[in-house]
Amino acid sequence: MFGWEFPPHIAGGLGTACEGIVKGLAHNGVGVLFVMPSASGDEDQSCAKIINASDVAVRNVSETVEEFINKVKFINVDSSLVPYVEPSEYFSAIEKMKKENVRETSVGFGQKFKFSGKYGANLLEEVSRYAQVGGTIAMQYNDEFDLIHAHDWMTYPAGIAAKELTGKPLVVHVHATSFDRGSDDMVDSRVYAIEKHGMEAADRVVTVSDLTRNIVINKYGIDPRKVVTVHNAVDFSGRDDIHVERGVRDKVVTFLGRITFQKGPEYFIEAAAKVLKRTKNVRFVMAGSGDMMDRAIRQVARLGISDRFHFTGFLRGKEVQKMFALSDVYIMPSVSEPFGISPLEAMRSNVPAIISHQSGAAEVLKYALKVDFWDVDAMADDIYALLQYPALARFATKQGYDEVNELKWNGATAKLKKVYESVVKQ
Repeated sequence: MFGWEFPPHIAGGLGTACEGIVKGLAHNGVGVLFVMPSASGDEDQSCAKIINASDVAVRNVSETVEEFINKVKFINVDSSLVPYVEPSEYFSAIEKMKKENVRETSVGFGQKFKFSGKYGANLLEEVSRYAQVGGTIAMQYNDEFDLIHAHDWMTYPAGIAAKELTGKPLVVHVHATSFDRGSDDMVDSRVYAIEKHGMEAADRVVTVSDLTRNIVINKYGIDPRKVVTVHNAVDFSGRDDIHVERGVRDKVVTFLGRITFQKGPEYFIEAAAKVLKRTKNVRFVMAGSGDMMDRAIRQVARLGISDRFHFTGFLRGKEVQKMFALSDVYIMPSVSEPFGISPLEAMRSNVPAIISHQSGAAEVLKYALKVDFWDVDAMADDIYALLQYPALARFATKQGYDEVNELKWNGATAKLKKVYESVVKQ
């Protein structure tokens, strides 16, 4: 299994999902060799063997370099991809990269690459290197696995290389697409090409929601017969009951996620301003970081609600659990969300959730309140109702907890195991 991140060091939901998947697969009797660009050594290896790509030299896959090159077709791409940066900041970031004299990638036969494992300016360069090392790892462990599973576009080239070199079947997992990260006219053609190539090369494509499945079929032209939906889940193991002392008596409404266009932070702020016109005994928290942070701070100031609004920065691990423990309402107003694990985590923490209809989670959550991301009036009404009507809040909390308690990774990965068995049998 090729991933990009794994707890405790994560930058978003992908690492959390990967951990849930390998634990669920272990429960269902599936062993996993989990490959990542840069492991820290403190990852939980009780359910999967973690392989650090930074420790592996590109070698021992063929008698000669030429033979290796002939087995795998590499596509050289420019590395000027800067994720989560506003258009106005993009060109200055590229100029800075040029001045730092970024070195081109080559197949360093017998050479180790030191991966950052981040989502930085040289992401495409690292994706290319990861494919080279991924092919090496697949050959080294060829007798220990039956199929290859690659998560999201950063790992698709590694998955393809492994398939080409070993002949083993490939499953690619689509957690998000280029169309979730921006509008149709803002899609990065290089990333789209990698996504499409990975989906076409795969024996089966797994999507996290029917919403994403439709995008894969309609926007990438993938045969519907090989695209399967396996909804995400939530991990209840290792959950601590955290008790926190509040410094304020006010109710707390929380947005937790990347502060990017996809997550709809500006709609959350607009709804907050509307709620504060009706009641003052509430505070709003935006937990996370992203390219729209400065814009969000300016919007809060412009609306005159700075004294009721708090920015925490990026939270992880216990900090996330503590934030949920402090919250009375959780909201995910995403413009486009392939799934969205955070509302499940909130509901697991006994916090009622409001989510957008434009999220994959809306397909499985009956007891989360749902609104269109753009309908800030309806969003404000739902927030106000959960704050002001205790009976409604208690109902949403209890039913929501019971609901997500059934959405466990053991069940999701049982479906995934059936996908594995079908491609191995084929």
